[in-house]
Amino acid sequence: MGPSPPEISAGAAEFARKVSRLNEIGIALSTEKDSDRLLETILLGAKELCNADAGTLYSMTEERTLKFSIIRTDSLHIAMGGTTGVAIPFPPLRLYRDDGEPNLQHIAAFVALKEQTINIPDAYTAEGFDFSGTRAFDKNTGYRSTSFLTVPLKSHENEIIGVLQLINAKDWDTGRIRTFSQEDQKLAESLASQAAIALTNKRLIEDLRHLFEAFIKAIASAIDEKSPYTGGHCERVPVMAELLAKAANECDHGELKEFRLTDEEMYELRIASWLHDCGKVVTPTEVVDKGTKLETIFDRIHLVDTRFESLMRQTEVAFLKEKLSALEQGTPERIPELERNFQETIARYEEDRAFVKESNIGGEFMSPERQQRIRDIGAYTWTNPDGEVVTFLTENEVYNLNIARGTITPEEREIINNHVSASIKMLEALPFPKNLKNVPAIAGAHHENMIGTGYPKKLKRDQMSVQARILAIADVFEALTACDRPYKKGKTLSESLKILGFMKKDQHIDPDLFQVLIDYKVYLAYAEQYLGAEQIDAVDHSKIPGYVSASPTTP
Repeated sequence: MGPSPPEISAGAAEFARKVSRLNEIGIALSTEKDSDRLLETILLGAKELCNADAGTLYSMTEERTLKFSIIRTDSLHIAMGGTTGVAIPFPPLRLYRDDGEPNLQHIAAFVALKEQTINIPDAYTAEGFDFSGTRAFDKNTGYRSTSFLTVPLKSHENEIIGVLQLINAKDWDTGRIRTFSQEDQKLAESLASQAAIALTNKRLIEDLRHLFEAFIKAIASAIDEKSPYTGGHCERVPVMAELLAKAANECDHGELKEFRLTDEEMYELRIASWLHDCGKVVTPTEVVDKGTKLETIFDRIHLVDTRFESLMRQTEVAFLKEKLSALEQGTPERIPELERNFQETIARYEEDRAFVKESNIGGEFMSPERQQRIRDIGAYTWTNPDGEVVTFLTENEVYNLNIARGTITPEEREIINNHVSASIKMLEALPFPKNLKNVPAIAGAHHENMIGTGYPKKLKRDQMSVQARILAIADVFEALTACDRPYKKGKTLSESLKILGFMKKDQHIDPDLFQVLIDYKVYLAYAEQYLGAEQIDAVDHSKIPGYVSASPTTP
């Protein structure tokens, strides 16, 4: 048999255990997403590795000061910052004095400025640093601050992002206060290096996330700015969607009883809500901004109004000619009838002009009788500036003035509806990360309905995610209550819920989410933020079409 392997010394085994623990902490740091828990893991891990009684983790601020992020002192039962919920009352530590000179007397500031570790055996005998604050703390608490190990946290760009300070290393066997060893220092520096990487990565991820969100909101704001009639829509819909989603998460009955959105799924819904109308960037402004039926680049009602003036002047000229002819022919008895006919014609034209102006505004419904009157007016003839006798209204003018609802023709509606297809195309071209991969599908389904008659893909309920169905209701509710539409005033809560009730009965919106909207009074939470006082009327749930009274457990 060969020689037996040499025994591993107890010290080497302990060091190996610490290295193993260091690796475990490093892995934990790389996976932690919460900022407070990340900072806490760094400090607690360092205290554990070096068996320190106390420690502080400072974070570098944009103002180049050191902020107290986490404080722990085991023997005094002090725990501040991090997940404790206990605020740290100390002001940030300044790196420079009022005269601009570096604050090298404070050990943490020195380490941040000089970018080097300081290991002090005893604060009471150390020279070159101001420990007056430490001594005052000790006097007030009965503590004895002795050994200090202060380590800089440096990013991959050699930028100081924080300082780790450990106080009072304890002997592993006796618990007596000792000096931090070189082994302790190496472990702390190794942990600080890993911690700096974790903090930097998290900061970079947060910076990218903030940039991403700012870019999304900039796009949404640009779309809202594009049209004064839909300004704020892209901002308000995400609010309504999130309110409804949170209420659905709380639902404890019905088909949504088991439904729960994770934080990531809620974030995915928020991003989809901000981007749901991004395709409107390709929609022509003259269609988006069509505030009246005759509006194109300008409102053609002014041309029609001028035309009425010309028609009445031409009628007056014809009347005066007939009147002169009657006098010349010696038949003055005809004049009263001519005048009566003239006045009646002018009065009819004035009524027709007012009717055309009224019809141009648009509304909820235009009856067949009113549409026929437009056609009759259009059939009038007049002499245009070129001397041609033509019909009073063009075919296009008659077609637009006879729009039954609103101000948009079917062809223009198709152009507007195409914004959803454009949104899907734009969003599907973006390399969304895994946690946002459903954004195109959620955003692209906000005009679908439960029976497959929506657009653009004619999806049915079971083909849509709950998030998409939430966004669809949020979009409709915002549109109903919005006060910036060109052809209508913002509806009251009771009017809006009545319309949504009929939509629920017609299977155009999700019935379970409609129930949540009413049961949890989501509509009221939104109204208190965005609706005028005149719109927030009393709502009688029993009078909402399609609504069934909530279960006893519902608030």
